[in-house]
Amino acid sequence: MDIKMKLLVFAVDLICPLILGYACRYQKKLGDNFFNKMILNNILVVCPVVSFLSFWVMPITREFLWLPFMSIALGFVPGAMAYWLAGRKYKDYREQGAYVMAASLGNLGTIGGICVFLIYGERGYAYQQIATLFQYVLMFMFCYPLARRYETKAEGKSGQKVSVISMLFSKKQLAVVGILLGGVLQCAGIPRPEVFSGVTQIFIHLGAWTGLIPVGYSIEISKIKKYWTSLFDLSFIKFAAAPAVIYGLSHLVIKSPDMLGSLLILSATPTAVNAVVTARLYKLSLDLSVAAFIVTTIIFLTMVYPFLFFVLAG
Repeated sequence: MDIKMKLLVFAVDLICPLILGYACRYQKKLGDNFFNKMILNNILVVCPVVSFLSFWVMPITREFLWLPFMSIALGFVPGAMAYWLAGRKYKDYREQGAYVMAASLGNLGTIGGICVFLIYGERGYAYQQIATLFQYVLMFMFCYPLARRYETKAEGKSGQKVSVISMLFSKKQLAVVGILLGGVLQCAGIPRPEVFSGVTQIFIHLGAWTGLIPVGYSIEISKIKKYWTSLFDLSFIKFAAAPAVIYGLSHLVIKSPDMLGSLLILSATPTAVNAVVTARLYKLSLDLSVAAFIVTTIIFLTMVYPFLFFVLAG
């Protein structure tokens, strides 16, 4: 696939579904339930299938074993930077918590997946699946307890209890099953039939649309206004400071250009919907979370990824 075709795919798979989703806000036949089911279909069907097929052809190398550590760093590094800044930036604990969650949780799943696939193909997508898996570990083991702490400070009461075990082993983690099955076939030396290469590409594009249309539907431009100017430092953390640190650390232990490039892209992904979900769950500043999600997504799609695309794909 040449650069012009990749740019066309970028526009079709990343920009068009967001626009279509946003346009759906102005119709009344399809409501929240329809788009929630679309997200669920993405999690329960598309992600497991693509994980299985991608890991079936993914060679397990020594460098591959560093991915879990680097994947944790994808959330921990920007989160630590935001944690230091949040207490100095906001007096309200709800805003502090929402700010840290917005920095810690990146959109590795939908946006990260299609972005690394456009440059590095199935191998890059497999790296992204590992990173996404450990992003969930970070969310359950670190972000949720920290969000609960901010809620406790804000209201002087305990946050909602969350069962880590139930979430780690819920049906929403079916992609892990795909990763394990694909890895087993790879280690067993069983070749993947060539026909599955086309199937993988179809499901990756399908995943981009079913993941991003609900995102576009959830966008409310009015939410940006209050926090627009206050989120430029968050953008600096997510798109410059954190990627520089993560790329530098990765370069010390990883030599594969594909893996390094994939980690660089994933380290610069915008705020995830999960940050908004976390803010809602623990009664943090929902407006700040939504604004961070919208602002960073727009900046990533219009400036950050096009720049990374020409640097890495050129």
